[in-house]
Amino acid sequence: MQTYKAPLRDMRFVLHELHADPEAPVLPGLEDFTPDVADAILEEAAKFCTERLLPLNASGDAEGCHFENGAVRTPKGFPEAYRAFREGGWTAMGADPAYGGQGLPAGINKLVEEMICSTNLSFGLYPGLSHGAYRALADHASEDLKAAYLPKLVDGTWSGTMCLTEAHCGTDLGLLRTRAVPQEDGSFKVTGSKIFISAGDHDLTENIIHLVLARLPDAPKGVKGISLFLVPKFLPRADGAPGERNGVTCSALEHKMGIKASATCQMSFDDATGWLVGEPHKGMRAMFTMMNSERLSVGIQGLGAGEAAYQGAVAYARERLQGRSLVGTKRPDLPADPIIAHPDVRRMLMTIRAYNEGCRALGAWVARSLDALERHPDPAERRRAEDFAALMTPVVKALFTDLGFEAASIGLQVYGGHGFIRDHGMEQYVRDARISMIYEGTNGVQALDLVGRKLPAHAGRLLRSFFHPVLAFLDAAIEDDDLSPLAEPLAKAFGALQLATAHIARRGLKDPEEAGAAATEYLRLFGLVALGTMWLRAAKIAQAALRAGTDERDFYEAKLVTARFYMERILPQVAGLLTAVKAGKGAMMALDEAMF
Repeated sequence: MQTYKAPLRDMRFVLHELHADPEAPVLPGLEDFTPDVADAILEEAAKFCTERLLPLNASGDAEGCHFENGAVRTPKGFPEAYRAFREGGWTAMGADPAYGGQGLPAGINKLVEEMICSTNLSFGLYPGLSHGAYRALADHASEDLKAAYLPKLVDGTWSGTMCLTEAHCGTDLGLLRTRAVPQEDGSFKVTGSKIFISAGDHDLTENIIHLVLARLPDAPKGVKGISLFLVPKFLPRADGAPGERNGVTCSALEHKMGIKASATCQMSFDDATGWLVGEPHKGMRAMFTMMNSERLSVGIQGLGAGEAAYQGAVAYARERLQGRSLVGTKRPDLPADPIIAHPDVRRMLMTIRAYNEGCRALGAWVARSLDALERHPDPAERRRAEDFAALMTPVVKALFTDLGFEAASIGLQVYGGHGFIRDHGMEQYVRDARISMIYEGTNGVQALDLVGRKLPAHAGRLLRSFFHPVLAFLDAAIEDDDLSPLAEPLAKAFGALQLATAHIARRGLKDPEEAGAAATEYLRLFGLVALGTMWLRAAKIAQAALRAGTDERDFYEAKLVTARFYMERILPQVAGLLTAVKAGKGAMMALDEAMF
């Protein structure tokens, strides 16, 4: 009963209108990715996702993965779908052509990721983790390791994982116990246990490359003593083919609330042969390359769940007959009116729509900075892009996943009791979306990263990458008579963000608990202002298109109406968030532990 149609028109709007800058030079390596090429890629991705992945979403959830005789088997249809995914070149989209990749812009990659997550989030985790492993190796591995492993990761015949968490430590990786002992041939013997390892074992690829955090014998305590190792499931032979089984096994599958078709494994490393990635004791630096990539992708998972929930809720609201409109019968030919006539149902649908389209626009803005960071010839522009991406990574991860889960829950509410049962597939979106707020760093940790690391970094330089362009845009928009009704509430919200930032900077420096107490509300406030900026920019483009006499009036009028809804019904939350930020830690930290 799950339904989905890729929102290609809105994706084209984001790529070719909202973030198009005709005065900006084409970045090196992206000369061939014209709008026509981008559209063709998105259309093919939409076709693959709706035809191959969506039909496996509910069945994969119902069947789940199987652990048999020490091996993991994915649900029926997954191996065939993955083979088609790999043969279609989708595993190579964002990789360097030097290793067989296609070198697509990040903006296109993220939109394709969204479609995958909307149609089958569990499936998307397998190639998603592989791309994260590719990023870490491409940036930090030796040339020999790159030559041996990257082409296989890129063509999808091998896959990758990230092995961080242990039973006694998750966020605090300084407590991990897995050890690595150097060997005379330059390799290492890795021993330890990891839990919650997505795609830790499966039957989709001929080999799996584990990136494992471990300690060397002379490692200092804490996170400064962690190194990163590449540990393959099968040791490659001289010809590069998988050979002898390595000392790494799946010891159990986790039984989860959602993403049941994704193999979440407990992994055991028993004198497994591995190779150092990067420098000794610098594993966190290399792993964060992978984690930052994954955090942006996890944000897109939230957006994908929200889009799927929206489309399902709209379809149901148009068909479900219940009561009559408050202002009179809308469908006299039917025994009752469709529930889409009711204001509260409209409120729910408009909320999800405003979240999804705003997040899609903001995600594309961050993706553009990733391309500039890697490709721009001007070092100053690369630094600005790096600042913006670093600042926005925790915002995208936490905001998108919070809103994605909320959207799925709202979508279920539109269905009423029918949403709570499995027949319509809505409850799966709620279950699947919930994990995105937890893994790759909980959303509370993202908020702490924002206020504790990103705000004070380089004397506030990262903040300026967002504040300065937004302020300049707002100043111009307020002077525009057509835009000012939308710009004025956003300007007030931006002022609240400035006040909240100053408050945290003033009190958080003196007392870290003050910053910690305000962190979650501050991140949400920041995110709502960022979404508002996207909606104001979208409204400006929509107004210009309507004045020019576009033949797509419905599309642009919908943009204006949704922008107005966002400013009137969602953005006002900023006032309450500012009040919470300024309240401080008092009531939060007052109770003695024994009183809880």
